[in-house]
Amino acid sequence: MDSLFRNSRRKLSQGLIFWREVGQGSNVIFLHGSWNEGSQWVPVMESLSHDYHCLAPDLLGFGESEIPDIHYSIDVQVESLAEFMKALKLERVYLVGDTLGAWIAASYALKYPERVLGLILVSPEGVATSLTEKRLKQMKTILQRSELAFALLKLIRPIAKMLGKEIKVQEEWRQRLIMEQYPTACELLFQRQLPEVRAELLENRLAFLVVPVLILQGGKDTQEALAMSNTYAELIPGASINTIAHGEQNLPHFCSSAVAEQIRDFIKTRKVSWAVFN
Repeated sequence: MDSLFRNSRRKLSQGLIFWREVGQGSNVIFLHGSWNEGSQWVPVMESLSHDYHCLAPDLLGFGESEIPDIHYSIDVQVESLAEFMKALKLERVYLVGDTLGAWIAASYALKYPERVLGLILVSPEGVATSLTEKRLKQMKTILQRSELAFALLKLIRPIAKMLGKEIKVQEEWRQRLIMEQYPTACELLFQRQLPEVRAELLENRLAFLVVPVLILQGGKDTQEALAMSNTYAELIPGASINTIAHGEQNLPHFCSSAVAEQIRDFIKTRKVSWAVFN
């Protein structure tokens, strides 16, 4: 890497926050996805560091940030982000979020629109689709299933296949191992009471977003991911949605150049618009 990254820590009211930082210029804060930490954004930040001041915190309860013994919610993450920005004296920023980070970014922009210059939401979560309940039940089952149960499923898989039933035991075991590394994501997404999660979903509030919004979505992502991105695009006034045709999951990592180019173009367009109308 040509750019010099700086690692920093700051004690906030809920716990210690760790972040990576590089570059100078307009402030861009990157919020990582459900099964990631701030390092997910390093390739994108590297590409943008010559033009922008890029910061990627590990969300509270993730990565090298503290994992306090609290009840986690989207609003807790929003307020942690607000305190982080205040501590660093970042008055107005561009917010970029992936999946869970996009949900938090959009929630922040709804609560503090005067502090957000623009939103880039990558495969955003935080709205319900026809596939949501099915996925939540599946993820809960994977997390709660014992190792013995996985072993038994592996044994009966050939028989089930002969009977026309596909058991994706290997895929689910890999997902389980990932989930175990991110207990805060598990709590936020499917270990809280359903009414609490529903209260933080955004489909009934997205019409009130007043900041410029770009949605990025991988063309080869899951059906639910595509549905959630389309829901955001339909409900946010003036939002644009761009598809990275070859992209699947984790666009910031696997399609970092394309994501960086989209972010750069979005910010440049906002600056031109601001100059014209001011």
